Amino acid sequence: MKVLQTNSGKRLRGGAGVIALSVTACLWGLVPVAAADDGDAKVLFKAMSDYLVGQKAIHFTYDASLEVVTTDLQKLSLANSGSASMARPDKLRFARKGGFLDAEIAYDGKTVTAFGKTLNVFAKEPIEGTVDEMMDILRFDYDLKAPAADLLSSNPYEIMMSNVTDARDLGSGIIGGKRCDHLAFRTRDTDWEIWIAQGDAPYPCRFTITSKLMAMAPSYTIEVTSWKAGADVPADDFKVSTGDAKEVKLEDMTEGLEMALDVAREGVQ
Repeated sequence: MKVLQTNSGKRLRGGAGVIALSVTACLWGLVPVAAADDGDAKVLFKAMSDYLVGQKAIHFTYDASLEVVTTDLQKLSLANSGSASMARPDKLRFARKGGFLDAEIAYDGKTVTAFGKTLNVFAKEPIEGTVDEMMDILRFDYDLKAPAADLLSSNPYEIMMSNVTDARDLGSGIIGGKRCDHLAFRTRDTDWEIWIAQGDAPYPCRFTITSKLMAMAPSYTIEVTSWKAGADVPADDFKVSTGDAKEVKLEDMTEGLEMALDVAREGVQ
């Protein structure tokens, strides 16, 4: 009888039949992935957090997909692409295009401007402070949230680990040709995974968050397609050109976004 040594150090006994069965089971997802202890996953995430916080300027492009569940329980995936730029401590720009919304939001340290290109409307709100303070105001006062925004905060590790109940290091994977560390975390309300580039620049290559409180557990995934930091980041004035768009209140734009989501859930134009 052969003794097989796994990556986790555990030994499996069996012959060729056991090997074939194990391979087949892995292909169908029937075998749990061997995971290192919580500490390994958290150490790798902390290294990424420290790297991100240490960058004074960041720019990346991304592809993303948002899953929505229709009223008749059909799960749909809405694809979009975009970009993000940040200059610490008080400047940020997000842009996205595709799916049900074409929009841009920019913050120059004094004013946040949201431009809904699909409806040709914009809103401006005077806010002074850091990027963290601005994002908190948008999140708590206007219910505007970006699922991956915490990665750009001044302390991603503290924020994202605060409610974690389980952490796993799932080994490595390849995202866009880049070898990454694959980590999985659980909280009471969500499960989330992150793939972090290996090497001297451990940036997030892919981030997926899944709701455990909604029917059919919809998820949001963002995958970085181009990453730049430091001197490689292009210059940006963090202002938005709104052209002939109509100015509205920021809360009205929030209501418009919720209406667009409702339309998407119903699966109609």
